[in-house]
Amino acid sequence: MTTLLIHTEHTPLTVNLPAIASMSHEQFYEFCQANRDLRIERTADGEVIIMPPAFSDTGNRNVKISQQLANWADQDGRGESFDSSAGFTLPNGATRSPDASWIRLERWNALSNQQKASFAPICPDFVIELRSASDSLTTLQAKMQEYIDNGALLGWLIDRRQQKVHLYRPSQLPEILENPEAVSGDPELPGFVLQMQKIW
Repeated sequence: MTTLLIHTEHTPLTVNLPAIASMSHEQFYEFCQANRDLRIERTADGEVIIMPPAFSDTGNRNVKISQQLANWADQDGRGESFDSSAGFTLPNGATRSPDASWIRLERWNALSNQQKASFAPICPDFVIELRSASDSLTTLQAKMQEYIDNGALLGWLIDRRQQKVHLYRPSQLPEILENPEAVSGDPELPGFVLQMQKIW
């Protein structure tokens, strides 16, 4: 076991690495298991990204987003919702953890229990990323495009700093909403409306 000190923008984090060489999916899972308190992603090129804990206000907004999505998903019954702690292995090999996401039931149920218990090999149908104070907008925009390129039908990038919501759909340029009171998921998520007053 090797210990590596990784400096983030806010504070250094000590990460226990089972291996230094390029990690397989199984080794990456083991790495994440050894560092359960960290939020970890991996790019399609195998670069491991350690993200610091969210600031308190960002965590508060994240839970309000997940709460609204989960409430709708429970009433709708056509899919499963996930919070920011869920990681997914995209078709391009990247492992990502959107701030909130939703997967159609037939796609989720097609996975084995073993796949569901790991970083499920699936791209969510719908993803939300909430920009925090330390997030680069261009980095998040690239991540949103990655979701779309890997099968997401709809993605929302919420930029609290500028009070904008960037809407992503396949084969379309992103649409930007300026300070909306609410954002509708129609037609991809019929009936889902994210109320923004508690998010801003």
